[in-house]
Amino acid sequence: MEKTYKNTTYYKPKKVALTTLFILSFTFFYTAKAFAVPPADVGSPYSYNFNQGGVLHEVNLPDNSTSPYWWVSSGGNLNIYEGRGRTIKGELQDDDPWRLIYAISNPRDTDNGYHPQNIFRLITRSIWQDAREEANFVITKNNLSESPYRNQSNGLLLMNRYIDENNLYYTGIRVDGAAIIKKKQNGRYYTLAYIKGVYPGLYDRDTNPNLLPLNKWIGIRTEITNEGNNAVRIKVFIDKLWSGNWQLIAEAVDDGRTYGPAIRTGGFGGIRTDFMDVDFENFRFRNL
Repeated sequence: MEKTYKNTTYYKPKKVALTTLFILSFTFFYTAKAFAVPPADVGSPYSYNFNQGGVLHEVNLPDNSTSPYWWVSSGGNLNIYEGRGRTIKGELQDDDPWRLIYAISNPRDTDNGYHPQNIFRLITRSIWQDAREEANFVITKNNLSESPYRNQSNGLLLMNRYIDENNLYYTGIRVDGAAIIKKKQNGRYYTLAYIKGVYPGLYDRDTNPNLLPLNKWIGIRTEITNEGNNAVRIKVFIDKLWSGNWQLIAEAVDDGRTYGPAIRTGGFGGIRTDFMDVDFENFRFRNL
């Protein structure tokens, strides 16, 4: 166990000099490096309950993180409050450092820096191989960005066997109501399973942009194990009512041939959310 430890549109960009971006980035990344801590040695089962309040800022490398448990690689920061982890909520102020950084580094996907949480990535600092990973999520707001990358593939996702941003498995549920299992290898995505109708309805980017419910808790669980012949089996479960009733919604075998070599080594876990304000609780890992 863990040791307790308006329909949104693009905003008119302000002129922020590249020197300002450099200064802000230097302040966050290199000041954080001075306070970086090594990863914690966690066992199995492992549970992180977000019971130590504070803010964890995004940094450029996991070794620069000031948390022994987490690395925020994208999305500005992780807010921890009253037993919940949270993305940034709502719009940042004009002069917020993350607003200014993202206004230059990725204005397209963050609405000129006002919504870094549109591309939130939270990664464990512990490594897992054959394991069960799960967390509970609640969507509190949809961010209807004009970015072309706001689309039906967005969702609430767990990351498995994360080697780096270009090599990992993604699992979870998409805003079009489907269950998904994907592999990203050398920067290219491969769909291993896509199951429609977990949440019924017809997705439309403009008129019905998210079939997942607002303000209702959803549990997502992934089980990933190595198999013979250099394969990897991946299962995805959902607990729609946070009742403990887990239902298998997708399963796939990465055979190591169809979509390139399977990712059979241990890697990091984590959470990915897209174009939403999200809270999460009860992040868990267990060896299988």
